[in-house]
Amino acid sequence: MGFCHSCWLACLSILLALSGEYPLVLVDSASDHKKLEEGPVINITKHLSFPDFFLNNNPRIVHDVRLLGSAKFSNEKGVLQIPGESLAVDLRHQAGRALYSSPIRLLDPNTKTPASFETTFAFQLNNATNLGSDTGLGGSGLAFIIVPDEFTVGRSGPWLAMLNDACEENYKAVAVEFDTHRSPGFGDPNDNHVGINLGSIISSRTFNASDVDVVLNDGLVHRAWISYDGTRRWLDIRLGSAKEDDPLKPIFSEPLDLSPFLKEYMFVGFSASTGNLTQIHSVLSWNFTSQSKAFLRIPSTETCESKILVDNETTKSARTEPPGSFLIFLAVVALVLAVLLSLFLNSKRRRDKSSNVVILPEIKQRPTPPNKPRRFTLSEISTATRCFSELEVLGSDARGIYYRGKLSNGCQVAVKRCSAQFLNSQGLDRRRFLKEIGTISRLRHPNLLPIRGWCQDNREIMVVYDFFINGSLDKWLFGAGVLPWTRRFKVVKDVAEALSFLHSKQLAHKNMKTSSVFLDVSFRAVLGDFGFVLSGNDSRQFEAAVSQKIDVFEFGIFVLEVIAGRSRLDSEVEQKERDLLDFAWRMHEMDEKVKVVDGRMGSVVNLKQAIRVLEIGLLCTLNESRGRPSMEEVVEFLSMEVPLPELPPSRPVALFPYNSTTGLCSGYSCAPFK
Repeated sequence: MGFCHSCWLACLSILLALSGEYPLVLVDSASDHKKLEEGPVINITKHLSFPDFFLNNNPRIVHDVRLLGSAKFSNEKGVLQIPGESLAVDLRHQAGRALYSSPIRLLDPNTKTPASFETTFAFQLNNATNLGSDTGLGGSGLAFIIVPDEFTVGRSGPWLAMLNDACEENYKAVAVEFDTHRSPGFGDPNDNHVGINLGSIISSRTFNASDVDVVLNDGLVHRAWISYDGTRRWLDIRLGSAKEDDPLKPIFSEPLDLSPFLKEYMFVGFSASTGNLTQIHSVLSWNFTSQSKAFLRIPSTETCESKILVDNETTKSARTEPPGSFLIFLAVVALVLAVLLSLFLNSKRRRDKSSNVVILPEIKQRPTPPNKPRRFTLSEISTATRCFSELEVLGSDARGIYYRGKLSNGCQVAVKRCSAQFLNSQGLDRRRFLKEIGTISRLRHPNLLPIRGWCQDNREIMVVYDFFINGSLDKWLFGAGVLPWTRRFKVVKDVAEALSFLHSKQLAHKNMKTSSVFLDVSFRAVLGDFGFVLSGNDSRQFEAAVSQKIDVFEFGIFVLEVIAGRSRLDSEVEQKERDLLDFAWRMHEMDEKVKVVDGRMGSVVNLKQAIRVLEIGLLCTLNESRGRPSMEEVVEFLSMEVPLPELPPSRPVALFPYNSTTGLCSGYSCAPFK
C-alpha cells in the first residue's frame, strides 16, 4: 500500500501501548546513531595469480596488467620485461611500470589498520648484450611497489621508476627494491642490496643480498617472498633461489607500520629503470593475496522505527494498567484507521502525478577507487588553479587556455578551460561535447594522456588532464634544446600507436599537432588535448566518415615537423621553404630528402631510418583514393619490417584529408598547392 515496514511497526506499537499490552518507550535516534551505522565486520580478500606471462595461455593479461613506460610483455619468453627487449635500439634511460589494473583495498580509513598481504614473485636481472662496448653493463634494479595511481611513471636511473619530480613530499607509496647499482647520494650501501622505501626514493632500511647468498644481477632466476601482518604491523622479507619453497631465514623480519604511507585503495606491481647502465628486468611469475577487514555500512536514517522502539525487558517492570473503557480503545482504532486511509490516498495521488519515483534516505557514498574520472566542481578547479591565475597559464589555442593546477590531494593536473567563443559557436551541442569527454576519459592506453575528469556549469566547460612535467613536444622541438633522433623516433612510434588505438575504438583525436603531445620524465610520448568535436555544424555521420582520415593527414604533417625540427608554417625561413609540406615534397621530387632532416642533430642521426620515417609522413598526406594508409598500417611501417609502398614521383595534384567530392575542407589540410 506504499507504506514502509517501519511505519506499520510504529502504528502497531501505538495500538499495543494504548491497549496496555506494552508501554511506549521513546529513544533519541541520535544516541544510537553509531550503532545503526556500524554493521558486521567482514573480510575483504583479493588474490592474483600469474604463473607466467604467455599471452596465449592467458589473453586477459593485457587487461589485468597495465603497462606504463618501457614495460612490455615478451610472449616469446612468457615474461614481463622492463625495459622490453623490443626497445633494444637504446636501452639507456628507460623507465617503466607494470601494475595490476584494478585498485586493491589496503587500508581501513576508519581504524587506520593496514591490510595484511603476501606476495611472491620470480625475477631475473640480465645484462643487455646487444649494446656497444662503450655502454656499461648493469642497471638500476627492480622494485615491488604499492602506489596511489596507475598513471604515473617515475624517473629513470637510480629512481627505479618509483618516484618523479611531480610527486609531493607526502606521496603515499611503499616499495621493496632489489637494487644492483650503488647510488651514494641515495645512501645505497653497495650494488647488491634490498631496500625498503616508504614514500621516498631513499631507503629507510637496506640489507645486503649477499647475506643470503644471492647476487641479484648474476642472470639466475631468484624468488622473493614479502608478507605483511596488518594487525601486528609486522613485515617479513625473504630472498632466495626460485627452486626454494620458502627460505627459513628472512632478510628482514621486524615491526613496521605502513599505515602512514597507504591510502584506502592502492595499485600493486613492479617498476624498474635504467640509466647510463643497461639491464633487462624480467618478472617470470607473480602471486599476490591481500586481506582487510571492513564494517558493512548500514544507512543511518531517522524513521518511525528509530523514534519508537519496543523494549520487552522494560515492560516487565513498568507495565501499566489497561484503560478502563472499551469505547476509548475503539475510538483510537478508528482514528488510526482513518489516518492510514488518508496516507494511502495521498501517496496514490502523488504516484499518479509523478512517475513512480522512490525517494530513498541519503546514504553515505561508498569509497571510490582513486583517480577514477569524475566531475569536478567549479570551486575545486578555481582553488586548484589559484582562481585561474595568469602565473599558472601553460598555453592556449583557439579553443581555450591551459592552466596548471594542484588538487586537494596534492596531485598536479592540467586544466583546459574552453573559451567562451568556442562554447558559444553556432551549432555546438554541449551535451554531445560532454558525452565525448566521458567516452575519451574511459579509455586507457600507455600513450594516451589520462583524463582525470571535467567541470561543467551553465557557462563553463573544463577538462582536467594529468600534468606532465616535461610539457608538450613543441617546446622541445622548436625551443633552444635539440632532441636526439632516438627520442624523436620513439615519439613518432608512441603517437602512432595512440592514434591506432583510438581508431580501433571507432574514435578520432581531431586535434593532432605537436602541442597535443606531452612527454613524461622518461620522454615517453602521450597524446592529449583531444579535439572532441570538429565544429559546431558537423553531423555525426560526416564526422565518422572523415575524422580518422584527417588524423592520418595531420599525423603526416606531425612526422615532418618532428624530423625537420620546425613548425609546419615557419616565417623565419626563406619564402620557398616556409610551407614545410610543400618543401618536403619538392625535396622528394629532387631526391634530396636529406635536406629536410634537422641539421642540429649532427652526425648521430640514423639517416636511413629518418628518411624512411619521412617517407611514411609523406604517404600520410596522399589523397584517400591514392594510397593514404590507415594508422594500423602506419604502425606496421614504423616497425621497419614491412616494405613501404612507393611514393609518387611528384606531388599529387590535390591533398585533401578526406574525399574531395564532399567539397568540404578546413585549415592547413586543404592549403592550395604552389
